Amino acid sequence: MPKTLPVVDMSAPVCCAPVAAGPIDDGAALEVALRLKAIADPTRVKLMSMLLTTPAEELTTGDLATALTLSESTVSHHLGQLRNAGLLTSERRGMNVYHQPRRDALSALCVVLDPNCCT
Repeated sequence: MPKTLPVVDMSAPVCCAPVAAGPIDDGAALEVALRLKAIADPTRVKLMSMLLTTPAEELTTGDLATALTLSESTVSHHLGQLRNAGLLTSERRGMNVYHQPRRDALSALCVVLDPNCCT
């Protein structure tokens, strides 16, 4: 029988004590791990890099697919994983879906991993 995975609301930025502050509980470890798992893919790292370095910080699925020479459906899948992890937001406008990084969520994840990283 397959193992049932726990459901974790990842819409808000991760919020727990830094991992260096001492042993963390199972719930906090799961929250951090799920977010790290979402970005633990080279394509997703590229997508986040593009979103974070584009002056407008807003690109369509088509823009991202063209830049990465991938199909829009493949890019949509990866964007969905990042969105489910709370690392970006998406908004449909007409025929296009625009994506923006959630800098607050990324900053929170950095602080949880190392509270001195962003000082």
